[in-house]
Amino acid sequence: MKLTWFGHSAFRVDIAGASILIDPFLTHNPSFKGKVEDVTGGLTHIVLTHGHGDHLGDTIPIALATGAKVVANADICGFLGSRGLADLDPMNTGGTTQQGAFTVSFVNALHSSATQIDGISHSLGNPNGIIIKAPGERTLYHMGDTDIFGDMALIAEIHAPKIGIVPIGDRFTMGGKVAALACNRFFDFETIVPCHYGTFPLIDQTADLFVDSLGASASRAKVAQIGVAFEV
Repeated sequence: MKLTWFGHSAFRVDIAGASILIDPFLTHNPSFKGKVEDVTGGLTHIVLTHGHGDHLGDTIPIALATGAKVVANADICGFLGSRGLADLDPMNTGGTTQQGAFTVSFVNALHSSATQIDGISHSLGNPNGIIIKAPGERTLYHMGDTDIFGDMALIAEIHAPKIGIVPIGDRFTMGGKVAALACNRFFDFETIVPCHYGTFPLIDQTADLFVDSLGASASRAKVAQIGVAFEV
């Protein structure tokens, strides 16, 4: 599995038979300095954790340009359908769908999910974390935007993820200390990738507090460079 971070919570996941963009917030992402068309070649899927603009991002133009299938909660899919997208796969919390080369499961997240377009607020269902499983690959858990919660223990029991993509920026998600507690208390991650930091002045600018707070698990942290692919 190859991961590429584009800043904030946007990741590309490349596996045999599929290329997936998670939360493709690119055009208005101050951390992303590239061109959208340069990172979407061969794209097959877009998977969304929730409907906030900094996660929904460029979903519509990317899907229209590439033909990628969009996997999201049913409310988001309904909204995207009203905006001209047709290849949509609606889900909700607790569900799993088969996407050919991989499966997607939606798990709980503690956050909100809405967007405002043209002065109109759209309620877009509940936020989720994403579990991606593919043959021959370690299970990936993108937590989305969330705080720590006790039922992370059930997510670990049911899905046993080995790769964790973890929001650490504070204010709108867990901060570094709490995110480290979530990783250490509930999961047996082999690779931990921090995200949702450094994008805007209101959130933490580095992953230092998170990595320091991991303690003995700090060696498992992969502080990614934006736009640089790495194997996991």
